[in-house]
Amino acid sequence: MKKINKICIVTGSRAEYGLLSLLAKKISKDKRLKLQIISTGTHLSSEFGLTKKEIYNDGLKINYEVNLKLGRGDKEHSICLAMSEAFSGFSKAYRKLKPDIIIVLGDRYELLAASYCATIYKIPICHIHGGETTVGAIDEATRHSITKMAHLHFVANKIYKKRIAQLGENSKNIHNVGGMGVDVLKNLKLLNKNEIEKALKIKFKKRNFLVVFHPVTLENNTSKKQFQTLLNSFKKFKNTNFFLSQSNADPGAKIISKLAEQFANKNKNNSIFFKSLGQKKFLSLMNLSDLLIGNSSSGLLEAPSLKKPVINIGNRQKNRLLSSNIINCEPTKKNIINAINIALSKKFLEKIKKTTSAYGNGGASEKCIKILKKFNLENVLFKKFNDLKK
Repeated sequence: MKKINKICIVTGSRAEYGLLSLLAKKISKDKRLKLQIISTGTHLSSEFGLTKKEIYNDGLKINYEVNLKLGRGDKEHSICLAMSEAFSGFSKAYRKLKPDIIIVLGDRYELLAASYCATIYKIPICHIHGGETTVGAIDEATRHSITKMAHLHFVANKIYKKRIAQLGENSKNIHNVGGMGVDVLKNLKLLNKNEIEKALKIKFKKRNFLVVFHPVTLENNTSKKQFQTLLNSFKKFKNTNFFLSQSNADPGAKIISKLAEQFANKNKNNSIFFKSLGQKKFLSLMNLSDLLIGNSSSGLLEAPSLKKPVINIGNRQKNRLLSSNIINCEPTKKNIINAINIALSKKFLEKIKKTTSAYGNGGASEKCIKILKKFNLENVLFKKFNDLKK
């Protein structure tokens, strides 16, 4: 039996690292395992808050950096150029680090490059949060592609386990460990109201909305209109703070972030734009806000554990598992205002007190480590496509 020793986590964004952070810490403290970290994507971009500092703040070491030169823009051509940088960078990283296995979470394009390079270098891949669907984003195809390259799968729900089996993967290597975000929340001491006000230099009002909106990458030029409609809807709500978080590095992200920043500058008495809050501050702000609104996966993965109202706009997260705290909403002003009123109503707030997350009750990181330590690397690269029984 060939056991795993060197585990290399590849991380390219604040959101995905937030989900991986607890697992990374636990691997680093395990006497038998050796943690390696490759930092890439928006972690290395000042435009997105240079979030690699969050890794250092957790007491972890970055072993290699793959710079994608994201400053060239967010158009399709720019993303493809970033992918070319990723292929070159990961090739150098793997030659230096020689990991036994890499861990990637989710569906970012830089992780697709990391996975394909690992495939060429004959390095096994562990994929976390596979089997999920997001109809409105290019992430859908990326996620399933990484799944087909991976040899070990940690999923968040039994439905996702079944879906990966449908893709021909060996059911023995697909493990339902639950959501990583649920696990992080269980082990994170959130900031209270006074602490978060001091840390972010804010003052809560009667109502407070956390706004996180990303490009709808499979729709043609709808993101700007959708986000502007969302911002216009806020005029209806008085004595309300709007905390706007910068969009991620997808095609079309710059215009969304620009609109958010302009909105905050025009409404300085009640709006603040954040490049990057960091995991603890973001989750603390979510916990203390009246609702989360936009189209971020954090509304689906973490907010249910906080029993926090979420308004999910448009198609970006379409077909993901939903908990009872989530209100799906078409991207029109009328529908958004109506959804906000429902989310703030006593009836809805009473209802979601009983919310249970579709992604389990925690413990995912411990489960992952136990499985990794038992996983046999011998002949793992020879994957057979497993047909479903009729």
